[in-house]
Amino acid sequence: MREDQERLERLTLADWATFADESRGRESDTPPCPRRTCFQRDRDRIVHCKAFRRLGHKTQVFISPEGDHYRDRLTHTLEVAQIARTIARSLRLNEDLTEAVALGHDLGHTPFGHVGERTLDSLCSEIGGFHHNRQSLRVVDCLERDGDGLNLTYEVRNGIVCHTGTAHAETPEGRIVHFADRIAYVNHDIDDAVRAGLIVPADLPREAVRVLGATHGDRIDTMVADMVRYGETEHDIGMSAEVHDAMMELRAYLFREVYAGQAQEEAHKVDGLLRTMHAYFTRHTDELPEFYKKHIERDGAERVACDYIAGMTDRFAVAKYTELFIPRSWNIK
Repeated sequence: MREDQERLERLTLADWATFADESRGRESDTPPCPRRTCFQRDRDRIVHCKAFRRLGHKTQVFISPEGDHYRDRLTHTLEVAQIARTIARSLRLNEDLTEAVALGHDLGHTPFGHVGERTLDSLCSEIGGFHHNRQSLRVVDCLERDGDGLNLTYEVRNGIVCHTGTAHAETPEGRIVHFADRIAYVNHDIDDAVRAGLIVPADLPREAVRVLGATHGDRIDTMVADMVRYGETEHDIGMSAEVHDAMMELRAYLFREVYAGQAQEEAHKVDGLLRTMHAYFTRHTDELPEFYKKHIERDGAERVACDYIAGMTDRFAVAKYTELFIPRSWNIK
């Protein structure tokens, strides 16, 4: 069955796609699956790992939002995967590889969104800092399966670590996820900010709205269609200058009006909570879970404490902080 699918890729995918039977392989040799291509297998390993399940209780933008319809890190991931798959399918690129990268791209994100990431980055400045894309790679390489990692293919790992920052993924499928990530969060963060009453649609930059559209659906459709046209013409991944500039104008607006504004009004509390716990677990390594203790000699107490905290969900972080630092009520019987 796997070989049939690999032959089908050769018949249906574009000649600049990444083919499963040409993968650079895994760090540890593993017999191939008889039913799934290597990229399908990677997608399944990501979906079934613990870090993926925790995304459902990690902040996207709004810290502890009251309401059932705000995005969390899991719904963001699913939106990125949907957008990325649509682009890959339209360009006849490898949809399985694209989906695996998209589903794994944020596995290393901290609790409390980018506030948590900034705090851990400052705490780890002397040991290389903290960046969620690198931590996502660390999760799949070193932390999942009790330290054995998921043993993913080179192409999926490269796409995960290169989904943000200045480095570009080596595969077109990985580069799709870089754009799909921005398309997703720019649009759903506008949606969530409007729902929260932080902005109104009329306040969005007029030129960006003229180019991309006035609604959530119109903007995504414009950007996806533009990427498809670009890919068909250039045989590469990108956007036209007009659409890209409009997207970045919206992104700048969000940073100015939402990310640095009211959506982060609890940020100082998050910063204090994470700093206090990192200092505590760096000094009290004996109170770390057994799995993390095994890596102290190899990675050092600061990095291991960072790994533990980065893997927490928002609610677990609050519960752990409460357990450690908030006095319990005294019940007299």
